[in-house]
Parts: sequence; structure tokens; C-alpha cells
Amino acid sequence: MKVRSNRLFFIDAMRAWAILMMLQGHFIDGLLDPIFRNPENTTYGIWRYFRGITAPVFFTVSGFIFTYLLLRVPETGLQNPRVKKGIRRGLQLLFIGYLLRLNLFGLFQGHLYPGFYLVDVLHCIGLSLLGIIAVYLFSASRKAYVFPTLLIGTTLLLFAFEPVYKQWSFGFLPTALANYFTKANGSVFTILPWMGYATIGAFLSLWFTRFKNYKYLYPAAIGITTVLGAGLIFYSSPAFLGLYEATGISLFQQIQSNNYLFIRLGDVFLVFAFFMLIRSVLTNSSILKVGASTLSIYVIHFIILYGSFTGLGLYKFFHHQLNPWWAVLGAIGFMLGCTLLALQYAKHEAYIKMRIQTISQAIRLEAYALYRIGRFLGKQGLLHVKGLLSKIFAFQRG
Repeated sequence: MKVRSNRLFFIDAMRAWAILMMLQGHFIDGLLDPIFRNPENTTYGIWRYFRGITAPVFFTVSGFIFTYLLLRVPETGLQNPRVKKGIRRGLQLLFIGYLLRLNLFGLFQGHLYPGFYLVDVLHCIGLSLLGIIAVYLFSASRKAYVFPTLLIGTTLLLFAFEPVYKQWSFGFLPTALANYFTKANGSVFTILPWMGYATIGAFLSLWFTRFKNYKYLYPAAIGITTVLGAGLIFYSSPAFLGLYEATGISLFQQIQSNNYLFIRLGDVFLVFAFFMLIRSVLTNSSILKVGASTLSIYVIHFIILYGSFTGLGLYKFFHHQLNPWWAVLGAIGFMLGCTLLALQYAKHEAYIKMRIQTISQAIRLEAYALYRIGRFLGKQGLLHVKGLLSKIFAFQRG
């Protein structure tokens, strides 16, 4: 398959890997019997650690890809066509995020269950993309260093002050808005701090774009991300403890006591380094197709596993009931099934969209025809009533 030379194959592969990891992670976590969740078990411990890498990688890659496409065009600011596309994409992700949490049975009864207002991955990624656009537009007419500084600054602020704002209840906000900032009501992800991974992805994308013609781009990028990744994993906690001992600022101690954000960022850098290292073998068309179909795969997996719209998903029938063998085999089948369905959808996407558009247009035409008929009948009815009232009043005067 011949592809454009400026395509970053390793990013498509990372995206494919992240969505497959998310599928198996959701399946096993939701259906594995709790009796087998032993943190001291080596296999389970390794699985749980790598499952924790999935979401940070997914957010980072989303920010990277979006910003890479945003910066590829020569236009800047509002003249950049990717700005409108990005806004539309961000709003689309928000819409789909709420749509997947909709229960049709409850809706037909006039109810929106509390679960509809919970925030998940799609909500946060959609809002993160809109945030990156806002930073981009703010920086468009300013010095070149403003955009990367705001991106990396956003990540550092969100990660460093997580011990502070995670204690806030955000009770002054309506529940639907508070769910974007607190997990107290059941939200799986929140914009704070997860947007920080999207902005660091945008930061990395910016530097890839600026040095795309540099002869030693990949050797340098692999070396830098490896050093940064290992440093954050093994030395960030001691560094924060040292800062606390040197300054007495309790925030550094709080970060060190639950330093998952910076450690996971280190994991993300190592994943970047690994996929860049093997980039020459990541040009397979199937990998690229899976990487380009992550949204479809996510939607399909949500419907099958959690029972979007109907509540009738695998989660309802097998929640915490499978032993490890069935959980692993089921996860493999689940990944294959969701991926194949998404690829089939991608294959016929143009036709499906055309049919949906045709049906929507037919519905609109029928609705407009009914409106015209109703309007005509209404006018005729008013004229009839007016004539009847005129006769009554004329009879009374006579």
C-alpha cells in the first residue's frame, strides 16, 4: 500500500494499540470475578499496571494527532480550516458521549437517568480538543513560544495541583457541569486532570511539526522520550519529596504520596519511544485502518459491553462472573468482534451515511408536508369558525 511519506505510522499504531488495550481492559475489569483480583498475583499485577497506561496514551495521542493536523495547513488563526473542523469534532464527541449514555426505555417514559449526565472519555477528549483550539487561537497572533508554553504549562498546572482541586466538591455547579470536574457523582473521567495528557500530546506534536525535516528527528526523539520517561517513572517521586524537604511546601509532599499523573506520563513517553523505535514495521494497512477507526470501535464496544440505549449489554448479564480463562478468551473475542464490526462500518460508511441522509431528508420532507397540510387545515378551520361567528352575531343583531 502506498501512503503519504509525511504520515506518522507510529501514531496510528499507538492509537490502534490504545483502543485494543481499552477494549480488553473494560471487558476484563467489568466481567472478571472479584475473587481473582489479587494484587499479589504477578500476572494480574502486570495486567493492571498496563491497563493504567491505556487512558493516558489515548488522551496524549488524541491531542497529538489533532494538533498535528491543525498545524499542517499554512493558514493560521480563524483562517485555518482545521479550526472549524476541530470545533465540529469536539462537539461531535460531546454529543456521542451523551448519546451513548442515553436509555431509550427511560426516555420513552419521560426520564433521563442520572447516568446520562456522567462524564466519560469522549466528553473529556471532546472538551480537550476545544481547549487546545482556544489556546491555539489565543496564541496565533503572538510570539512562537506562546503556544508551546501554554500547552506545557497547562499540563504542569493540572498535574501539580491535582491534590488541591480533587478535594473540591464543585457543589456550586449544577450536577451536569460538576461531573466534568469531580468523580463524586460517578464520573469515570474528569477534564481535570485528564486534559493535561491531551495538551502534552499537542506539545509533542508541535515539536514534531517544527523539526519534521530534521535528519536525526527520530533518534533524537527516541532518546529524549526514553530519558524523560524513565526519569519521571523512577525519579519524579524522590524529586518531589526532596522539594518538600527543601521548601516545606506541603503540596510537594501531597504530589509525592500519590504521584500517578507524572509516573503515567513517564509511561506515555516510553510508549512513544517504543513505537517510534519499531516504526518501520508499522506500515501494515490493517494497523492503519484500526487506528483510523477508534471512534467507531469505541462506540461499538460501549453498546455491546454496557448496553447503550437498551441497558442490555454483556455487563448486565456477566458482571463480575467470569473466571480468568473465560475472561481472557472473551476479551480476545470481544476485541476481534468490535474491530471487525468497525472496519465493516468504515468499508460501507459512505453508503450508510448516504442512506441516513436520504432517510433524514425524506423525514424532513414528510414533516414539512404535514406542516403545510396542518397549516392549511388550520386556516380553513379558522375561516369556518370566523364565518360561523359572523352568522351568530348577525343573527343576534337581527
